[in-house]
Amino acid sequence: MSNASRLIRAWLTTAIVDGLFSSILVSVFYGSTVARLWQGVASVLLGKDALNGGNRTVLIGLAMHFGVALTWSAVFLLLWLRSRAIRDAVTSIPGVIKVAAIYGPSIWMVMSLIVIPSLTHRPPTINYRWWIQLIGHIPFVAVPIIASISRPRQSSR
Repeated sequence: MSNASRLIRAWLTTAIVDGLFSSILVSVFYGSTVARLWQGVASVLLGKDALNGGNRTVLIGLAMHFGVALTWSAVFLLLWLRSRAIRDAVTSIPGVIKVAAIYGPSIWMVMSLIVIPSLTHRPPTINYRWWIQLIGHIPFVAVPIIASISRPRQSSR
């Protein structure tokens, strides 16, 4: 399997899985709407007016989400290509989970403590939702990235 195929598979799988996780979380557990979720993502770059931007800012938020999923998938692909230790670690499901337990929270901490605050000029809010995201990034972000990159496509016989 080519590295481009690995990247595309990881990117799209992660964007969809994490997007569904986030959408269910906000609509079922937080009492908000899916549109508001993606407008909130767009507001990181566009400011608070994005929350009133209708479908346009929903689509911008989704595009940003897919861009972030592509970025973190590419980062892991580079780590995987350059590190024999990582390649060896992710040859089994327990290994994928162990690496995901490090990579997922690392992604969330970089995004929530550095990237988003630097773009919004606001400090992060660390509350129960922040902790849910920290843990949620293991199964819904890191596992899809790592499993997609480390697993060759199975041939059909």
